[in-house]
Formats: sequence, C-alpha cells, structure tokens
Amino acid sequence: MTARIEHLVTSGTFSLDGGTWDVDNNVWIIGDDTEALVIDAAHDADAIAEAVGDRRLVAIVCTHAHDDHVDAAPALADRTGAPVLLHPDDSELWRLTHPDRAPDGELTDGQEIAVAGTVLRVLHTPGHCRGAVSLHAPQLGTVFTGDTLFAGGPGATGRSFSDFPTIVASIRDRLLTLPADTVVRTGHGDSTTIGAEAPHLDAWLRRGH
Repeated sequence: MTARIEHLVTSGTFSLDGGTWDVDNNVWIIGDDTEALVIDAAHDADAIAEAVGDRRLVAIVCTHAHDDHVDAAPALADRTGAPVLLHPDDSELWRLTHPDRAPDGELTDGQEIAVAGTVLRVLHTPGHCRGAVSLHAPQLGTVFTGDTLFAGGPGATGRSFSDFPTIVASIRDRLLTLPADTVVRTGHGDSTTIGAEAPHLDAWLRRGH
C-alpha cells in the first residue's frame, strides 16, 4: 500500500524571548495502515495518538525545537514507544521546553528515514533557528518545511537563535532547487509549491526582516 499524508491541526501557544502567542500548528502524519511517522508533535499528544491509531509509530520527527512544535513530543513518545528525533543544533532550544528529557536521536543532513515504503530525506535548513530541518519525500512529491518556508515567504527571524540571511540561503540552496511542482507542507497555515515561491526570492532579499 502506498504511503499517504494525513493532516491534523492542533492549537496552543508559542513562547520565546518573554512573549507568548496563540498558534495553530500543522501536524503531519505519513504512513499506511500498518505504520506511521509524525512530523512535529504539537500541543496535543492525545489527538495525535488518536490519529495514529493502532499503527506502529516509527518516529516523531521535529522540524525544529520551538516549544509549539515539540511540546507534546515526550508524551507521545512515552505513549507509543517511538523515538523523538531532533537536529543537535537545536538542543539548547529543546532544553528550554524539556530540560529533563533529551531527544532520543539526532537528525543529520542527508539522513534518510523510511516509513511505509517511502523515504524522507533530511535537509538541514537553518535560519528560523539553528537546527531547523525540512523533510523531502520525492515519492510523494512533497517537502515538509516546518517554519522555514511558508506560502508567501520565509519563516520569522526576529527572535533568538534565528538569522535572516541564513534562512534565505537555506531556501535558495536547499528548497528552491527541488522540482517546481513539489508541494510545500508547512508548520502553520496553507500549503504551497516550490514553483509558486521561487519568484519571491528577490523580494525577500530586498525586504530584509
């Protein structure tokens, strides 16, 4: 059976640098009827576990360690036995939310994670934060970009651990080189395509933060 992509929206808060904001997060589940993988366990471990059902959860992959993307990861891991995977450059951010519980494994650039006959390739795409990654699934014609690339532009770079030139370089060098019809599934809001976002790069460079 071909892997399918399931989409769940969970709601909670994002806190950093002394501020707190209400947010809705996209949780992505890739799998078939037997096994699944979760991208960004946000806010509600019970709702995510219910969506996974009785399938074996291969891994809980974190696109980055902002609290709204990882707050439910340990609880989901404890419930399912699945490992939490994070790029080590985001270890400091992770500890702000989970000081007493480390991730179970590291994500590295070029790493391949298999689920339901589909391979997801890890692309290190820093800028929104240091350890941000995207996950390219060429068999599914999609890339999961977390908060690196949205419909209409790059993710925010106005807070700690972020850098605007770095995120633009990540998008230019790692994401816009993918096929134009690749669907971009984001950490918040609507999906887009690589082809739809590519023409905006010069405008992002001119606009700055």
